[in-house]
Amino acid sequence: MTKTGSIFSLTTPAVLIDETIVDKNIARVQKYMDQTGLKARPHIKTHKIPEFAKKQLAAGAVGITCQKISEAEVFADAGIPDILLTFNIMGDEKLKALKALHERIKLSVVADSRETIDGLASTIDTGKPLDVMVECDTGGQRCGVQSPREACDLAQYIAEQPSLKFVGLMTYPMPNTEDSVEAFFEQTAGLLKQAGLECPIFSTGGSPSLFSAERSTIANEYRAGTYIYNDRSLVRAGHCGFADCAMHILTTVVSRPTEDRAVLDAGSKALTSDLLGFTDFGYVVDYPEAVITGLSEEHAVVDLSACTKKPKIGEKIRIIPNHTCVVSNLMNHVYVHRDGEFDRRIEVAARGRVW
Repeated sequence: MTKTGSIFSLTTPAVLIDETIVDKNIARVQKYMDQTGLKARPHIKTHKIPEFAKKQLAAGAVGITCQKISEAEVFADAGIPDILLTFNIMGDEKLKALKALHERIKLSVVADSRETIDGLASTIDTGKPLDVMVECDTGGQRCGVQSPREACDLAQYIAEQPSLKFVGLMTYPMPNTEDSVEAFFEQTAGLLKQAGLECPIFSTGGSPSLFSAERSTIANEYRAGTYIYNDRSLVRAGHCGFADCAMHILTTVVSRPTEDRAVLDAGSKALTSDLLGFTDFGYVVDYPEAVITGLSEEHAVVDLSACTKKPKIGEKIRIIPNHTCVVSNLMNHVYVHRDGEFDRRIEVAARGRVW
């Protein structure tokens, strides 16, 4: 493959990443974090690429966030020294891998139950205690303790383990619920103070409402991932515009069975079937009135009835996905360009690292 030329010369389906936009997105968010006094700890699930994580660190991030151990191993191998794992680690194989990772880098984890803490405590050596945060459910209704009292009790339990160290509170809230985060963290901080426990980290996150993060004044660390690329869901949330979306899926029109229907060569294995509240499967950059009505594994069906101009068979068009993070886990490589001129192909190094 040549190192120069138009992105439209690439074989499809292909994931395109505009590096100019990536750099702008990183700079924009880091500037906001610096202005608000928040430590940025970006979540790398969006890109899964060490080169891009290093861009985020160079801009001022204090470390990165990973979701799974095998994912974190890739970034540790690439020289990333500070990683937070925001997942309950359970099972002998995972705990063994966690211990090995902890011995190599500055690692911290989360827990929302005594069962998780017991597994960590029995695995880690007392000579190098593992930093542990209590995960709190501040309204997201996923993982997390349900009340400030539970959070304090669990923090005390962590502090009682010789091989563990309680270092803070973590939450992944619903968008625009900073007041709920503030209330939960403030109440828990009061209980921890009464219990004689220090709580240096109050970590929150999420890209959709990132630019209102300062509303939670107690929070001092912010985790967000999608902002590096942005996607259709963040455009809808008002976080950015379509011009701020660095990821496009390049696809080819392989059939025009009728005047108002096109079929593309990018199905659910390239675009993802995530709807995120939309009724269609992505924004067609080159034909904004077109609607991707359905996906099979290898095909996308597009309704062209609202289009005044319609694509021809063999034409290559670009799509902004509803959810960019899932797309990164579908592809072995992405194709980096600047303003449409192809520069290089990058391996998605942590693709498939899901345990």
